[in-house]
Amino acid sequence: MSPALTDPPFLPVARPIVQAPMAGGVSHPPLAAAVCEAGGLGFLAAGYKTADGMYHEIKQLRGLTSRPFGVNLFLPQPLSSDPAAVEVYANQLAGEATWYETELGDPDSGRDDGYDAKLAVLLDDPVPFVSFTFGCPSSEVLQSLARAGTRTVVTVTSPAEALAAEAAGAGALCVQGVEAGGHQGTHRDLPESEGAGSGLLTLLTQVREAVALPLLASGGLMRGAQIAAVLAAGAEAAQLGTAFLACPESGAHDLHKQALTNPLFTRTELTRAFSGRPARGLVNRFVREHGRYAPAAYPQVHHLTVPLRKAAARAGDAQGMALFAGQGHRLARAMPAGRLVDVLAAELDQARSAAAQSEGV
Repeated sequence: MSPALTDPPFLPVARPIVQAPMAGGVSHPPLAAAVCEAGGLGFLAAGYKTADGMYHEIKQLRGLTSRPFGVNLFLPQPLSSDPAAVEVYANQLAGEATWYETELGDPDSGRDDGYDAKLAVLLDDPVPFVSFTFGCPSSEVLQSLARAGTRTVVTVTSPAEALAAEAAGAGALCVQGVEAGGHQGTHRDLPESEGAGSGLLTLLTQVREAVALPLLASGGLMRGAQIAAVLAAGAEAAQLGTAFLACPESGAHDLHKQALTNPLFTRTELTRAFSGRPARGLVNRFVREHGRYAPAAYPQVHHLTVPLRKAAARAGDAQGMALFAGQGHRLARAMPAGRLVDVLAAELDQARSAAAQSEGV
């Protein structure tokens, strides 16, 4: 067994269930608190928020639970996109702006997501866990957080990214399979590698054999039996996003929640249509009409489409919204988050018992 599997647990929680940080207002304090209170680990998503907005959500969450929780940060993105390609895409979206009676956003609204300011807040007033998406922070940042008493998690989508995060000093890794909803957390967005992601169980095994860090497994997990499978494959816990999206405590729009099990939405795909980075979502009109033309330009495309997505939501039009969801979306259960943690834990225990009985036969 690897050292990570024999050391004390990385997560000081009763149940190996982590609520994924879903940006855009989904993973807000009521959802994270409900998961924490049920014995899991809840996460706030600082992405697309100001440092002040993040601080106020942390303060609100601390008022709802005394249990450990985490905050997720987006890494700043390199300036590698083609402004001309963004302009062409903006021209294509002009009809959407007219239809929804709104303006397109400013693609140059910022690339760093207030990263330095958010780090300053988290170092001044530490939280139990901080995770990172879209890259690996510097060794200096990871060491500073560790000295402040914060445990760090870096999202990885390949063994190479896992090795780089281990070398930088990450405390643990979130291994994200291609089944996961929302953005793929690749450290570099390379169009030539698009669609080359690995399924969770394959990737988890590859990463487990490459590094000695504790692992969280993420991607398409909706049932306790799936959690049992990733724990058996070497993960310390499972991170679920889409499973919690349908909960009443989730900040997702009602149309988004309903779409998860609506038979009109038959599949998901990775698309750049809404943000310029590959993100898995339900295939709707917007994805069908614009996905193939969207450039590799994150966060410029994100900023460009924000007003369109907000206008579509106001109009009650799910066909124009970013309905991010994992491949297991049709297994979503609309129940309170604490109850969902209970059900998942019971299913996990049942799966483990069944496996133990099978081994004893």
